[in-house]
Amino acid sequence: MRPLHERIRPRRRITGMSAVLLPFDSTGAVDWDAFDAHLGCTLDAGLLPAVNMDTGFGAELPDEIRTQVLDHAVAVARDGFVAGAHVRDDPGAHLDVNAYRAAVGAIAERGGLPILFPSYGLAAVPEEAVADAHARIVDGADRVLAFELGTMFHPAGRVWSRDTFATMLDIPQIAGAKHSSLSRVEEWDRLAVRDRLRPDFLLLTGNDLAIDMVVYGSDYLLGLSTFAPDAFAARDAAWADGDEARFWVINDALQYLGRIAFRAPVPGYRHDAAMFLALRGRLECDATHPSSPVRPASDRALMAPILDELAAVGALRT
Repeated sequence: MRPLHERIRPRRRITGMSAVLLPFDSTGAVDWDAFDAHLGCTLDAGLLPAVNMDTGFGAELPDEIRTQVLDHAVAVARDGFVAGAHVRDDPGAHLDVNAYRAAVGAIAERGGLPILFPSYGLAAVPEEAVADAHARIVDGADRVLAFELGTMFHPAGRVWSRDTFATMLDIPQIAGAKHSSLSRVEEWDRLAVRDRLRPDFLLLTGNDLAIDMVVYGSDYLLGLSTFAPDAFAARDAAWADGDEARFWVINDALQYLGRIAFRAPVPGYRHDAAMFLALRGRLECDATHPSSPVRPASDRALMAPILDELAAVGALRT
């Protein structure tokens, strides 16, 4: 690989996708009004919303709630959205290709871009057969995203080998992949392979601990961006405009937020997101899905100065 400084891509227009938090109210029910409002804020910022992802508790939702999420996305995000295609299974299950195809179809018929969320069955496929399994799942589909997800996010997650990633690039229906290993080295390697074999392939960083991977050519589909989609959009615009000083000021504040929120246990970041949005006045309640880890109330005091800093540099919309 070339030296890192040679791989930085100034003034690149970044494609930003944001995994949208699914808010809950104090009774434990989904707060649909708050969800619609947050979808709208994500769209207004210029990011493509991604629903039924880990940030939206996609793997933990019953099928009927996931379907309702899709229907709300259709109503609010009329110009398109990304959505997790889920297969509900248990450890030891075999890959259910037909179930994946049905999930992909349900999203595509609503105008969404499906992303193949990990399952136990897919995780159990031998490494040498992973690309073929994906090819069978997307056969007949138009455009799909694949998903590498570390087990720190979900127990059925999987990060592919370098050879598997390279073979994925041969599948025309797979337009890109989200890479969530939380490893810069793994992602730099992916970028080198992508640039050599299929430059139009979207490599979407899911590394909330290294959100500056966008300067090296990654685009993003992040959970951290749900805290402040407007600040991410401001950061991205600064990079495209060549205003590197502004880019790094905003990026550093957001990365500090990511370091707080994405500590172990990593899924607890969703509660931090709800607390941060409540601090912003965008949520009335910071409750999350009952299965999600709860952060201490002291996190609010850690995040409040970051909110002030982002506001001070004009990165937030009122």
